[in-house]
Amino acid sequence: MSAWLDVIGIGEDGWAGLSDAARARLGAAEVIIGGTRHHGLAPHLSARRIRWPSPFGAMLDEISDLRGQNVVVLVTGDPTWFSAGAHLGRKFGADEVTFHPQLSAFQWAAARLGWSLADVETLTIHGRPAEQVIPYFAPHARLLVLTQDGGSPATVAQLLTERGFGPSQLVVLGALGGPDESRDERTAIDWGDRAAPEFHILAIECAMAEDAPLPLPLTGLPDEAFEHDGQLTKREVRAMTLAALGPRRGAVLWDLGAGAGSVGIEWMRAASDAQAVAVEPRAARRAMIATNAARLGTPRLRIVEGRAPEAMNGLPQPDAVFIGGGFSRAVVAASLDALAPHGRLVANAVTLESEALMTALQGEYGGTLSRIAVSRAEPIGSRRGWKPFMPVTQWVLAR
Repeated sequence: MSAWLDVIGIGEDGWAGLSDAARARLGAAEVIIGGTRHHGLAPHLSARRIRWPSPFGAMLDEISDLRGQNVVVLVTGDPTWFSAGAHLGRKFGADEVTFHPQLSAFQWAAARLGWSLADVETLTIHGRPAEQVIPYFAPHARLLVLTQDGGSPATVAQLLTERGFGPSQLVVLGALGGPDESRDERTAIDWGDRAAPEFHILAIECAMAEDAPLPLPLTGLPDEAFEHDGQLTKREVRAMTLAALGPRRGAVLWDLGAGAGSVGIEWMRAASDAQAVAVEPRAARRAMIATNAARLGTPRLRIVEGRAPEAMNGLPQPDAVFIGGGFSRAVVAASLDALAPHGRLVANAVTLESEALMTALQGEYGGTLSRIAVSRAEPIGSRRGWKPFMPVTQWVLAR
């Protein structure tokens, strides 16, 4: 099938900034789809105009019905970088779509600030919870953030300030590359409720307050970072569990018997776009998981009520499964049936009964068994001694 859909990036300089190829495709278009702002940047064309809804995904089926016509979708900047182009590419494929990139907002911002893009984290909170940027707060880190609206800088400034990053420098760059380009900057702690232009990119140069506590690591979070009722995979065991699970970009984890949600949260913090589903039967614990996920920068963690294996029905196929609670033969069998190729199952046991069953299952299915024993130094009167935690037996099975 020949390409019938052109996705054209357009900047604040409008028609004048487009390539000859992009202008030709726009001139030949029978249908032009875009936001109100995009249509305003190329107002002279006579093609039928369609304004997309929010979210953009609601229009994908309507675009499918336009096959056989010359269709152009206008987007901002680079269509394949945090843009609608990614949805269109997945929906229609490379043989039906031609992309026409323009300078992205990230490139414009880096040029204005003199920052090397190779040394910057490029993030988006457009249509996503602002808390997603939290894991990237670190001393001296530079972040470029695509925002939702004019209130986004105030929201991010509050998140920074609450976590000891109040001195961070925020720069709001509006309408980059156009005649109305603007710049506003101040520290996060001084930002207040200032509004920003609706269309802008937010640059952050992270800096910590002198009296701020040590920043949290990306992974290996301390136990006290989580709200919990005692049902928590301890930091040392959690680190070994995450190493066994092997987080990777875009991969899906099932965290069964999630407790405080610590394993799922660390999985998502460990790799870009990693997804996790926390299955937990107790309402109080599900509330704790939601609190922990928002505070620790993984607000898109999916929380499911119920017990495995019944609650596993309808979940996205996992690349890894962690069984932290409710270990049983039925849960193991259902997990192994669900796992994607090259997936991993990791289970932790602390009771003799669970350990006995785990040993038997390892004999049937294979994999490796490990005993994890952790002790921490604790005060004993005026001195200190080792306080052991309950040993954990860990089963790791790669498919």
